[in-house]
Amino acid sequence: MPSQAKFTVRQAAFIGVGAMVGAGIFALLGAAGEVAGSAVWLSFVIAGIVAILQGYSFAKLGARYPSAGGLLEYVAKGFGEGHVTGITAWLVYVANAIVTAMVAVSFGSYASAMFAGGNAAWAKVFAAFIIIAMTAVNIVGSTLVAKAQTVIVYVVLGILVIFAVVTIANMQLSLLAPSGYPPFRDIVSSVALTFFAFLGFGIITFTAKDLPDPGRQLPRAMFLALGIATVIYIAIAVGVFGTLTAEQVISSGGTALAVAAEPSLGMAGYWMMSVTALFATSGATNAGLYPAPGLCERLAQTGQFPPLMARKLGGRASAGLLIAAAVCLVLALAFNLDAIASIGSAVALLVFIFITVAHFRVRTETRANVVVLGLAVASAGAVLLTFVFTTLIHEPVAILALLVILVVSIALDLAWKYRYTHRAGPLPGAH
Repeated sequence: MPSQAKFTVRQAAFIGVGAMVGAGIFALLGAAGEVAGSAVWLSFVIAGIVAILQGYSFAKLGARYPSAGGLLEYVAKGFGEGHVTGITAWLVYVANAIVTAMVAVSFGSYASAMFAGGNAAWAKVFAAFIIIAMTAVNIVGSTLVAKAQTVIVYVVLGILVIFAVVTIANMQLSLLAPSGYPPFRDIVSSVALTFFAFLGFGIITFTAKDLPDPGRQLPRAMFLALGIATVIYIAIAVGVFGTLTAEQVISSGGTALAVAAEPSLGMAGYWMMSVTALFATSGATNAGLYPAPGLCERLAQTGQFPPLMARKLGGRASAGLLIAAAVCLVLALAFNLDAIASIGSAVALLVFIFITVAHFRVRTETRANVVVLGLAVASAGAVLLTFVFTTLIHEPVAILALLVILVVSIALDLAWKYRYTHRAGPLPGAH
C-alpha cells in the first residue's frame, strides 16, 4: 500500500548503484586491461549498452508486475510456479550469498591493510563484522537500509568523481590513442569482464515493495542507476588509462585506482581510494542482503520456499535474511572464495537471459519491444559464451562449484516440492 512505501526513486536507484559500484571496479581494471589494453573505457561503453538492454526488459516487467519477489516474480510470470521458477530461486539465493560473502571478504582485506598491517586473521574478523553489521541494518528495516545506502553511495560517488576529474585533468591523451588499441574482437572479449561491474542492477527489482508507485518509479530507478554507473565507470577507465600505461595498470592489480591517484594527490590519493573501497564494499554487502526478506516472503507465499524462510523471529528479523547472513559468514570465514569468484557472475548472466526469455511469453502484457528484447537476450548470451570460453574454461574449481550449486538447487527444489505437494496439493499457480 502507498502508505507503507519507504523509498524514493533516488533511494531505489542507490540500492542498485551500491550493489554495482562495489569491489568490482577496484579489481576489474587490471584484468580488463590485460585483454583490452587502454581501450577498457570502450569496453565499459559496450557493457553499459548490454546492461541497459537488460534493464529495459527488467523495467518493463517491473512496471507490470511489481513485487517483493523482484526478478524471480518475472520468471514465475513467464514459466509458472513450477520447478523452473523454484530452481532459479534457489540458484539466485545461493549465488547472491556467494557474491555478498566475496564482497565482505574484500572489505576485510581493505580494512586489514589499513588498520592491521594486512593480517589475514584480522581480514576475516573485519569480513564477519561487516556481514553482521549490515544484517543488523536490514533487520531494523528498509528505511534504514535506504538511508545507509544513500550515505554510502554519496561518499563513494563523491570520491570517485573527484578521482575522475583529477586524473582526467592530468591525463596524457597519447596513452589513449586508438593506434595503441588491440583488435576489436579483444575489446569485445573484455566485455565479459567489464559487464560484471553492472550485475548488481538486478537488485533494484526487489525495491518494488518499497515504492509508492512502482509501475512508474521502478523503470526510472533502473535507468538512473545504470546511467550513473555507466558514466562513472567510463570516466574512471579514461582517467586511469590516461594516467598509467596498460602495463602499469595490470601490474597494479586491485590498487590501480590508488596508484593512478598518487601522481596528483600523493599518499592522500592512496588513502582516499582505500576509504572509498571500504564504503563501496560495505554498501555492496548491504545491498546484497537487502533482497532476502522480501524474496523469501514472496517465494514462501507461492510455495517455492518452505514457510520457515518467511518467518519473522521476534516479529522483526526475517529467517530468510538470517539464513542468508549465516551462509555468508560460513563462506567468508571457511572458504577461499577467490577460486570461485566467477560463479556469481555466471549464475547472474544465466538468470538475466532466462528472465528475458520468460519476458517473450508475457510481452503482450508488458508492451515491450520485441527487437529490444531480442537484442537483450543476444547480447547477454554473447557475454556469457565469451566469459565461459575465455575465463571459466580455465577455472576447473569454479566449474565444479557451479555444477554443485546447480545440483543443490535442483535437490532443494525437488525435496521441498515433493513434501509440499504430498501435504498441501499442487503449488499455487503451477502449470
